[in-house]
This record gives sequence, structure tokens and C-alpha cells, in this order.
Amino acid sequence: MTPISIKDIKLEIGELIRLRRKQQHLSQEELAEKMGVSRMTIQKLEAGKNATVDTLLKALRQFDLLEHFKEMVDNQKNSQSYPSLY
Repeated sequence: MTPISIKDIKLEIGELIRLRRKQQHLSQEELAEKMGVSRMTIQKLEAGKNATVDTLLKALRQFDLLEHFKEMVDNQKNSQSYPSLY
């Protein structure tokens, strides 16, 4: 099994954001305005360039995907027991 690269995931996320944006008939500028970021930020996100976690979470929220992401995080937290750091 070939490991998934960070670059590949960033590109896939960018493709997903672009697809969702186009499904909602939004330009990059319109999406940027709704998210409170610059058009260049959207362009970088869609191109798989170094987006911040905040930008990613804003995009997920904009496209009603944030709850799915939170569920995944919660499932991972609940399915694995980690030793206490204290």
C-alpha cells in the first residue's frame, strides 16, 4: 500500500473546495468575501498551496462540511485511548 502524501491530500482538498464553489455558482472573489479572506487565499487553497487551518475550517463551514470533519475528529478521539500526559 502506497502511503498518502500531504501534497496529494492538499490537492484533493483543493479540488473539493473548487467543486463545491462551482456547484454553488460562486466566483473565487465571492467565496473569499463570504469567508472573510482574500481571493488569493482561495486561489491558493484550491491549488493545494499552504492554506492555514483557519482557512480550511472556514471553507468546510461554508460548504456545510465542518460538522463531518468534527465527527471524524471525535470518532478518532473516542476510538483510540491515549496515555495521559499528566
